[in-house]
Amino acid sequence: MARKDLLDIASLHREEIEFLLDQSTSFKKLFTRSVKKIPALEGKSVLMLFYEASTRTHSSFEVAAKRLSAEVTNFDVAHSSISKGESVRETIETLQAMRTDYIVVRHSHPGLPGMIARQTTASVINAGDGAHEHPTQALLDAFTIKEKFPDPRGKKVLIIGDILHSRVARSTSTLLQKLGVEVAYLGPGSLVPKYVPATIRRFTDYEAAMAWAPDVVYLLRVQMERQDVQFFPSLREYHRVYGITNTRLAEISDRGLYIMHPGPVNRGVELCDAVMDYERSLITNQVENGISIRMAVLDWLTPGGEFPKQESYTAPHRASSSAIIP
Repeated sequence: MARKDLLDIASLHREEIEFLLDQSTSFKKLFTRSVKKIPALEGKSVLMLFYEASTRTHSSFEVAAKRLSAEVTNFDVAHSSISKGESVRETIETLQAMRTDYIVVRHSHPGLPGMIARQTTASVINAGDGAHEHPTQALLDAFTIKEKFPDPRGKKVLIIGDILHSRVARSTSTLLQKLGVEVAYLGPGSLVPKYVPATIRRFTDYEAAMAWAPDVVYLLRVQMERQDVQFFPSLREYHRVYGITNTRLAEISDRGLYIMHPGPVNRGVELCDAVMDYERSLITNQVENGISIRMAVLDWLTPGGEFPKQESYTAPHRASSSAIIP
């Protein structure tokens, strides 16, 4: 079964998620054998359409595409006709004429990757749309957790921080629950949505959240650029109440908990400097695993065919045509 686009996590079936995680494992094994490039997407083109600045996600997709032997084109939004008032629709018509096979989209407007997907035969990958979704981040998070817990069912992940504005929190919590992981949110009352799914616990007190006994503590970046009002007194106060301080890190170490963060890290806000040297910090693992996951996604999607007729994100799907032999 084929899937043209990857726009969200909610529409993915568990078997699709497991397939992508398994493929990512195979791709990662290739790297350990110094196989840096394979011809899976030779002759295919990948267009990077980033309306928002990004370093980790952009570079990860670019490296992934090149390791699959695809040609990569970076669309310079700042110097394109978009800056002269060209609409997204006009831009997509131009890109469609280029016959690109994949479009990786990052935009501040929720739902825009889905709109683009409905206007092109290229496979569209959502690399982050506003505070809505970030599916490949969720997949790499799950992959990183599964490396430590091969069967993650029943494990507990505590997501701390700016839940309200976080597309990572939405996508990652949705995917982890599909894998049987228990999820809880912790943050200031102003930054934890009042209404969350009944299956997700909601904490505003750090000690109460830790009493829940999580296996993984996942820190979110405080997104000041998405906060149009002040949601807490100061960054220093946020670190004291919700951040991983040196004292809290010692407690986490004693309990053998893992720490994750999607990056970039605001040191002294979400976590103290010592976390970067903590032996159970998985932050570097997440960066490395991002390449494997994005290779798996690019290899799995099937561009081409008729323009999609449906208005929703859901699309038909099938297994990848290029199996990886570890």
